[in-house]
Amino acid sequence: MAVYLQPEKLSEALDALRHPNAVVLAGGTDFYPALGDRSFEGTIVDISGVQELSEIREIEDGIVLGATATWSTIAQARFPQGLRALQQAARHVGSLQIQNRGTIAGNLCNASPAADGTPPLLVLDAEVILRSTAGARRLPLSEFVLGYRRTSRTFDEIVTAIVIPRRMQPSASSFRKLGARQYLVISISMVAVALLTDLAGMIVEARVAVGSCSARSLRLTAVEAKLQGLRAEAGISGDISADDLSELTPITDVRATADYRRQAALSLLRDTVEDCIQELHR
Repeated sequence: MAVYLQPEKLSEALDALRHPNAVVLAGGTDFYPALGDRSFEGTIVDISGVQELSEIREIEDGIVLGATATWSTIAQARFPQGLRALQQAARHVGSLQIQNRGTIAGNLCNASPAADGTPPLLVLDAEVILRSTAGARRLPLSEFVLGYRRTSRTFDEIVTAIVIPRRMQPSASSFRKLGARQYLVISISMVAVALLTDLAGMIVEARVAVGSCSARSLRLTAVEAKLQGLRAEAGISGDISADDLSELTPITDVRATADYRRQAALSLLRDTVEDCIQELHR
């Protein structure tokens, strides 16, 4: 038999995780479809009623996205230009109905290789805040998502927020996704790029992440190194080659072959870099 709890305070939610077989529920857009025809035996801790977890706010060292902030809220928020990739991804999550319910932390905790929110958050060097009754800890997103459906969250922890550090906010960022259609689709490949430029128009830092082409979304260090030091001008994406994507390990499934995924990632990556260049010159 399932027990359903909807605490209004974070402390109550953390205490509720002590119940047998307790799971955290936010928007429910991943949890319920995953059940299929099975019934759930345990305790559902619905954190959607904890108001403090839905807030988006600025702090001295960055922007805090509450764990239950929905994709619709993120898409409509007034963010700096450098966070454009995250808002583009927000508009590609599922459908409008899913964007209205789905949460940013739920997307990360699901740890799907095709989670739309992960690549843009990786290039923004996002950090994840986790809380338990014992205290809090803060991890880089790259250390939070460990692999296919695996995260470093322990059974007694709740992701309470995602932080985008101000020191890492880029001059421009962009996100592109390829699927069988525009919405309600699991991506074949997706790419996020962030560029930080100086006053002379030189790229002082580049961050690139690809999703749906490995067990988890990955930063591509070879591409980042190739872009760093270049002048931010149209055409520089032509320097990126297939060899620079050797870190990717795409699979063949019903949506695409591994070779197609790799080719798609290269094409998307080049286009996304050019998107960032255009954004810088507007």
